[in-house]
Amino acid sequence: MNPLVPAYGTASLADLSASLLAAVGVGGDNPLDLAPAERVLLFLVDGMGAELLRAHPGVAPFLSSMSGGVLTAGFPATTVTSLSTLGTGLPPGGHGMLGYQLAVPGAGYLLNCLRWTAPGPLVEPGAWQPAPTVYERAAAAGVRVSYVGPARFETTGLNRAVYRGVRFVGADEVDDRIAGVRHALAEPRAHVSVYYGDLDSTGHVAGWGSPAWLDQLARVDRMAERLAETLPPGSAMYVTADHGMINVADRVDVDTLPALREGVAMLGGESRARHLYTDPGASAAVLDTWREVLAGKAWVASRQEAVESGWFGPDVRREWLPRIGDVLAVPYTDCAIVASVAEPHEAKFLGCHGSLTPAEQYVPLLETSTR
Repeated sequence: MNPLVPAYGTASLADLSASLLAAVGVGGDNPLDLAPAERVLLFLVDGMGAELLRAHPGVAPFLSSMSGGVLTAGFPATTVTSLSTLGTGLPPGGHGMLGYQLAVPGAGYLLNCLRWTAPGPLVEPGAWQPAPTVYERAAAAGVRVSYVGPARFETTGLNRAVYRGVRFVGADEVDDRIAGVRHALAEPRAHVSVYYGDLDSTGHVAGWGSPAWLDQLARVDRMAERLAETLPPGSAMYVTADHGMINVADRVDVDTLPALREGVAMLGGESRARHLYTDPGASAAVLDTWREVLAGKAWVASRQEAVESGWFGPDVRREWLPRIGDVLAVPYTDCAIVASVAEPHEAKFLGCHGSLTPAEQYVPLLETSTR
């Protein structure tokens, strides 16, 4: 089985961001050929992979009736990377948010890029992700840019890294989010994003396809229908996701297999997209050992191999290279590479994501409009 390398430049989340800007008249490339609109609304559903949605059309009849296709998320297929891709219009190799947990070069510790926590000094978000955001570009062109989502996200490091330029509308309940969207779309030129995260969090705990997950999918469907009803004339709504998900049946626990810890100074990433930062001179031995232990379960590549294969995009900025593990381990079966001691909470997840499989990479791009 070969990795599904994301379709950067033609059908990825980065291409969606560029096309949304073009749709509201900001200019530049429009690789997805989106039609012009006075207002665009992006409904981002965390964890709603295209294959997962396609498996349950009866639970999501409104979404299933919408026109559209699929995009690839990018690597790794995880929230922090995909939000950064959407926020900058760049592949991961361009914005540098290359995983859930990344080494701070030269510091000897990991930065959790989602929670923006670390055992050492925190990196300034604008320094870690310095690329201009699409929201800053839109605002500079006279477009009113709004983000509607949970209030607790407003001051997070991740938001400061990738949502610079938005007018943040804190709204915890669905009714409040819909009201916030309606108000934001009243502007004559508007670019509005609204976020829903409970599908992903439910999938982590209960697994995708579980009764609890299906209940969340039904809620997402009703929310999408209500959002469509808020669209004023001349508007377009697009629905997408940051990644898909698989259910785990096999766990490889690094903390119970000493051979997998040997030579590994720091274990980064997450269970479906591991970054291994090795001790000096140990990378070749770590690569060989991990390939042997995970044969038939995961793609195991050196940093150079992953970069040259285009996993992070056509190019990776030189200064971002030390953030990537010396070795990467990316499962393609229903396997998760967990660390039961170091990461006890995440080690219990039933639903996981991050890899280069279709279930994790393919996300929907659905459209409805009042143009």
